[in-house]
Amino acid sequence: MTGTLNAADAARRLPGWAAGDDAITRTYRFRDFGSAFAFMTRVAIHAEAANHHPEWSNVWNRVEVRLTTHDAGGVTQKDIDLARFMDEAASGLPTA
Repeated sequence: MTGTLNAADAARRLPGWAAGDDAITRTYRFRDFGSAFAFMTRVAIHAEAANHHPEWSNVWNRVEVRLTTHDAGGVTQKDIDLARFMDEAASGLPTA
């Protein structure tokens, strides 16, 4: 099992991310729904392969994300890695 990290410390290591209750959070805004959906699709494929899935919601061009490792009870390196992948995936898409 992976050890938990302090959410605030983790968020400080990830520009654009914030600390929540035992989680890190971020809102991505894209140019349109298609760009938001393309982002979610790319992340979903990666998350499935990593067996680590985000809590997220989508409304038109906005994707709100919350990352935590439930079986560890907080933020772990898995969340940091997924956050970095998400930032990379978003960087190639048109934003609002």
